[in-house]
Amino acid sequence: MSKITFATLTVCGGLLVSGCVQPPEPLTKQNSALTQGNVQLTMAVGETTKAEVLETFGAPNITTRDGAGREVWTYQRAAQVSQSSAQSGYWTLILVGQSSQASGFESSSRMTTLIIKFDENDVVNDFRSRTSNF
Repeated sequence: MSKITFATLTVCGGLLVSGCVQPPEPLTKQNSALTQGNVQLTMAVGETTKAEVLETFGAPNITTRDGAGREVWTYQRAAQVSQSSAQSGYWTLILVGQSSQASGFESSSRMTTLIIKFDENDVVNDFRSRTSNF
């Protein structure tokens, strides 16, 4: 087998294998479920039960009781959002050439907080959510 044919097969095989790689999954589905939109779609005062909240968002970070004795659950999720970009160009004349390359990296953080109060029947009595980007 010639060197060119072997090299071509190696490159094609590498491309086929790399095309099968799956992107990483979140650590838990509950972490990714805590978004402002999902809170608005899922939570309904007087309807959503404690079991439904557990199924959707998982276990809370903090559980307490307010002054009236109602159970209060607090969820906090932090996310790091990173983005990188690269750009390159090349032009040439017969004897003169130029090449340029630029790249950048941007990172930001997001914190989502959800506070839920339950009534004596374990149904959502009140909730507040907030998302901060920094």
